[in-house]
Amino acid sequence: MLFNALLTLLAVLVALSLRPWRTTMPHGPPWPWLACWAVLPLCWGTDKLAATSIIQPLSGACLLLLLAGWPLTVLALLPVAGVMVLLGGMAWPEALHRLVWLGLVPATLALGLGAGLRRWLPRHLFIYIMGRGFFTTWIAVATAGLLALALVDAPVGTDSGDLVLARFLTASGEAFITGMLTAIFVAFRPQWLATYSDNLYLPRD
Repeated sequence: MLFNALLTLLAVLVALSLRPWRTTMPHGPPWPWLACWAVLPLCWGTDKLAATSIIQPLSGACLLLLLAGWPLTVLALLPVAGVMVLLGGMAWPEALHRLVWLGLVPATLALGLGAGLRRWLPRHLFIYIMGRGFFTTWIAVATAGLLALALVDAPVGTDSGDLVLARFLTASGEAFITGMLTAIFVAFRPQWLATYSDNLYLPRD
C-alpha cells in the first residue's frame, strides 16, 4: 500500500509540474475525452459488478492517454479512484491499487513505448494507429496486469495461471478497442487526439 501511495504521489507531482491545463481549449476538453473519463469507474469495477474475480477490469488509461496526454491523464485518474470509493463501496486501499495498476502504470508504460516508436520507427499513420493504438496498449496493459499479479497475491479462490490468461485476453480486447477508436479518430477527428499531429504522421512528398 505504501508503494502504491508513493507511485501515485510521484506521478501527480510530475504531472502538476508540467502544468497540463495550459494545453486545454478555452471551452474545455473535447467531449470524447470526458466520455472516456466518465466510463472508467465502470471499467475498473467490472469484476465487482460481475461478482467474479476471474473477470479482469479494463484499464482505459491508454485511450485516455492518446486523447489527453500523460499529465492530464494522471490528474484525471484521481477522481476515478474517488468515485470507486464513494459510490462503488470499494475500500480505499483497493481503489489506490487499481489507480496505480489499472491507471498510472499502463498510461506511463504506454507513454514510454510511444516515445520509443516515435524515435525508432517511421512517422506514419500506420505506425501511430497500429503502434500506439493497438500494440502499445496491448503491451502496457498486459505488463501492468502481470506486474500487479506478481506484487500482490491473487484473490482468494482463483488460480494464478487463470488470472494470467484472463489478463492477457483482457489486454488483447482492450488493444483492439483502443486501436479501432484511434483509427476512427485519426480519420475523422484528429483534433481529438492530443498525441497526434498531421505534421508528424502524414508522409510528405
